[in-house]
Amino acid sequence: MFASWANSILLGRIGKPEEVASVISFLASDDASFITAETIQIGGGQALGI
Repeated sequence: MFASWANSILLGRIGKPEEVASVISFLASDDASFITAETIQIGGGQALGI
């Protein structure tokens, strides 16, 4: 099941929990203090539908 799911992801693999955590960490930091009302896709390109 996971192998077929990975085939639908542009990067060809399923993301790791630490990859999602790093985005969350960034958004919670002062480095992201000027970012508002954004949707950030953390899906390795799956949403592109290629």
